[in-house]
Amino acid sequence: MKKFNILIVGGGSTWTPGLLKSLCVRKDSFPIGKLTMVDVNEERQAVIGEFAKILFREEYSELEFEYTTDKQAAYAQKLDFVFVQMRTGGYGMREQDEKIPLQHGVIGQETCGPGGFAYGLRSIKDMAQLVTDVREHNPKAWILNYTNPAAIVADALQQLFPEDKRILNICDQPENLLRSYGRLLERDPRSFDPVYFGLNHFGWFTHLYDESGNDLLPQLRDMILDGGFRPVDYEQRDQSWLDTYAMVEQTVRDFPDYLPNTYLQYYLYPDKVLKKLDPSHTRANEVMEGREKRVFEACHEVVDKGTTVGASVVHNDAHGEFILIVAESIAYNKGDNFIVIIKNEGIISNLPDDAMVEVAASLTANGPRPYAVGEIPVFYKGLIEGQYAYERLTVEAYIENSYQKALQALTLNRTVVSAQKAREVLDALIEANGDFWPELK
Repeated sequence: MKKFNILIVGGGSTWTPGLLKSLCVRKDSFPIGKLTMVDVNEERQAVIGEFAKILFREEYSELEFEYTTDKQAAYAQKLDFVFVQMRTGGYGMREQDEKIPLQHGVIGQETCGPGGFAYGLRSIKDMAQLVTDVREHNPKAWILNYTNPAAIVADALQQLFPEDKRILNICDQPENLLRSYGRLLERDPRSFDPVYFGLNHFGWFTHLYDESGNDLLPQLRDMILDGGFRPVDYEQRDQSWLDTYAMVEQTVRDFPDYLPNTYLQYYLYPDKVLKKLDPSHTRANEVMEGREKRVFEACHEVVDKGTTVGASVVHNDAHGEFILIVAESIAYNKGDNFIVIIKNEGIISNLPDDAMVEVAASLTANGPRPYAVGEIPVFYKGLIEGQYAYERLTVEAYIENSYQKALQALTLNRTVVSAQKAREVLDALIEANGDFWPELK
């Protein structure tokens, strides 16, 4: 069986230990010859890298592994897959993304609204450079991208690299939802055949078929309305995530046709969500004080003890496993079904063909083969078209260095609406982001 060469970009992420553990768990079904991790933050990279050495010594001794901060050397290797999970600006800029909008009375969130807009303008530059650098040495490597905000990044990469058919943008939130449905229904989530449509962080499940073709969605909807909804790994989640999942019950009660992506709370209930947010202590602070601290403390403990035995940081979570089973399906032409981000081209027949939609697709060695959705109802079409316009204008603002299009984008966003607030937030974000952003004129 062929062994694959993998590069993880953003190796210092708190999500990396789970991904590394997943590599060990799946080493028989997806064997790796060499794994390299690269990150521009040497300190974070070293902590995760030394942890990885111990993990692989115990569970994957045949694997060749290295970590580095030298991007060009990492990209110059012979690669089969590049897994990307960058965060341009780190948690410091994420904190600004969330707090600046809140100072102006609008939602501050990592990937939605002005926060997602700011993050998107930072991510595009680094992602475009990564694709250029990888392709110089590895024209056929698959680039599987987790980098957020995935909707904006996917649209930008499609416009900047329209002929590159080996870039696949994915998000683990639909996978998290499927696993949460599985726990609630006491079923294996990989047995589900989902029908899903929308944009990233802006979509709905319309059907959830079992192995016999029965639609489980009506049953699941009734269970959520009767007993609420929690993530599959709720015992490990911070309170803000529990609150986010809890909002699904309200959304289903108001719009019972389909089951929503959890991020829709920010767009459908912005006033309600805004009241819950603390401008002085946002989700970024919660992550830095919670998951960030726990993961790095646990990795340090592993390094100090020289073993992963008993380490809570090592677990096989959805984020880590999802990107691997996607890669497996491509590598072995398995044609397994996943929800991925892909150019519309008639999949949703009453949305623009050039929109980067999130739908179910069979993943083969030649890429995704999406399943047709057809026409969607007016309400959902209207919501998506507004979000699509916001995302497209954001990308055009980056490419054209256009202040006007940036202002139009934020004005269209359902978390902002007011043109006056859009301008106030935009000007504040320009000042905060400095050289991370293009110069908007």
